[in-house]
Amino acid sequence: MKRPAGLTLGTRGTQAVVLALLVGLLLVWQWPAGAGESFTLERAPLEIVTEGERHRLEVELARSSAERQKGLMDRDHLAADAGMLFLYTEPQSPQGGFWMYRTRIPLDIAFLDAEGRIAAKATMQPCPSQNPYDCPVTLAGVTYHAALEVNAGYFEAHDIEVGDCVTWSGSASECARPRDP
Repeated sequence: MKRPAGLTLGTRGTQAVVLALLVGLLLVWQWPAGAGESFTLERAPLEIVTEGERHRLEVELARSSAERQKGLMDRDHLAADAGMLFLYTEPQSPQGGFWMYRTRIPLDIAFLDAEGRIAAKATMQPCPSQNPYDCPVTLAGVTYHAALEVNAGYFEAHDIEVGDCVTWSGSASECARPRDP
């Protein structure tokens, strides 16, 4: 017998359509927040203590994996006294790093040690490629517990160096506290 014209699905066809819909919903649900919508991160004051000065910033806190993955992607501007602080619950490997895929703003990055001191820093340029695998990764080169991104040139303009102390609201940063004699 010939099937009538039009779409008819047997049990197998129905299962395939349902499976495809479920996979599609799962991908949308797990897509990093902000990939197609905006979200608001918690903000906190942050201070960088150098030998001669204290530099104050207002930073967004990226605590979750999705927030860290999104980072500063798809933004056209970052205020001069702003940044993003990437927080981790576990130490990160020296082979860990950051890339500039879909990031339009040149950035300075500081990798912070367990005490809150800058252990390494670098400047990163936007990656124009639509293919994330074409974007270079800036490796930390040191074990780090947090990373701070600010506008490119900020560290140089404010004489911020490796060894300087970074503190923020809620941090257990030891470097700003006086040391015992």
